[in-house]
Amino acid sequence: MLKTAVLKIELSKEFLFKFLKFGIVGFSGVFVNFGITFVCKEWLRLNKYLSNILGFIFAATTNYFLNRIWTFQSTNTQIGAEYAKYFAISLVGLGLDTLTVYLLNGKLKWNFYLSKVFAVGVATLWNFFGNLLFTFA
Repeated sequence: MLKTAVLKIELSKEFLFKFLKFGIVGFSGVFVNFGITFVCKEWLRLNKYLSNILGFIFAATTNYFLNRIWTFQSTNTQIGAEYAKYFAISLVGLGLDTLTVYLLNGKLKWNFYLSKVFAVGVATLWNFFGNLLFTFA
């Protein structure tokens, strides 16, 4: 099934538009993530790590619904299962992001922010293709 899905990917106008929409949704998630993290840490006085985790969860959740409706136009009635897949892909993406920063900045001594740019690129590609081929396939 996955091999068939991979073969169906072609660099079309529709594919590029879907990737652009995914990027816009992801960019909106940055604001949700930072907003929730700020509210939890500064207003609610929660632990900074807990606040960060809550920011990630809220951003992943809003991104799921926006991508479900707008980017991938899913009609899957199994929303809970679909969300679980999306969240799992997001968690792996977070791990890839962290690993990339660790390798580039921690081991190769690249500038932290340059490392982060590459990490965001790696995680974005993983998240897009993971959701295209697995969550919303």
